[in-house]
Amino acid sequence: MKRELALEFARVTEAAALAAYKWVGKGDKEGADQAAVDAMRSMLNKLSIKGEIVIGEGEIDEAPMLYIGEKVGKLNNSETLSEEELCYLTEVDIAVDPVEGTRMTAQGQPNAIAVLAVGNKGSFLKAPDMYMEKLIVGPEAKGVIDLEKPLVENVKNVAKALKKELNDMTMVVLDKPRHSQVIKDLQDMGLRIYALPDGDVAGSILSAVVDSDVDMLYGIGGAPEGVISAAVIKALGGDMNAKLKLRSEVKGISLENDKISNYEKTRCQDMGIDITKVMRINDLVKDDEVIFSATGITGGDLLEGVKKKGPIARTQTLLVRGKTKTIRYINSVHNLDYKDEDIKGLIR
Repeated sequence: MKRELALEFARVTEAAALAAYKWVGKGDKEGADQAAVDAMRSMLNKLSIKGEIVIGEGEIDEAPMLYIGEKVGKLNNSETLSEEELCYLTEVDIAVDPVEGTRMTAQGQPNAIAVLAVGNKGSFLKAPDMYMEKLIVGPEAKGVIDLEKPLVENVKNVAKALKKELNDMTMVVLDKPRHSQVIKDLQDMGLRIYALPDGDVAGSILSAVVDSDVDMLYGIGGAPEGVISAAVIKALGGDMNAKLKLRSEVKGISLENDKISNYEKTRCQDMGIDITKVMRINDLVKDDEVIFSATGITGGDLLEGVKKKGPIARTQTLLVRGKTKTIRYINSVHNLDYKDEDIKGLIR
């Protein structure tokens, strides 16, 4: 993948964050999500790529969101390209979460971000939109986690690898009812728990960047967010184990949950996925040459949020290039009066 594309993908998440910012604190998470989707799609279609959304808003139904299977980029119609343009054709798979933390955006709460991961064609696991159990660590604990073992044993192994006492360990766990006993058990062991209400991609990054005191992440969240997390964790040199979970395993047995779980089983079988298997990071993301970009919408532990005064807006973006393990924090000042017309209406 061409190196110069990294900055272009940063511009995509910047546009999504600026569009979503208009909806911060307005109580309308669907409005925020739609605005970010529209901005992200518009920017992606300006890039010299032949891209396909492999992790997005849903199945291939041509929904108004960025849907799984949607083609993006101005090089998708090869019949209109010159021979020179065809030589530079870049085919990529794209995983998106235009607003990770729609509820936080709607309520004006911290840690909402716009997220995108890009890999060469065939890089990312293609899985249904279902639940996924995740265990994530940074580079210093790479190779010591195993989701087939009890969580307590994993925590002790990571602490040993990091040369830390248990009461010096910090762990991110999503603050959901399904994790209440896990959180209590870990706190009883002496761990410091950072319970995020939403946003396991941001939590995953915190476990792997050098300027964070977070050591691990554990939790059951969405599979799409899990694949995006795997992309950035691989780019950062960290490690991840994951296992797909049926809705009935997470939400309990009921007629509706059983019906959804049967659909999830069928989809996994059709896609050749063994839901009983613990997946390692190379199962989730096959290629080291990934690009990850996240731009803050509301300020939080990972990134500063959008700041706007009149036509001037500031953004902060985390840009990671997996091939070189380079991490960039990009602080940008935007004059919204000079944006392209199709973007200007979304972000003003």
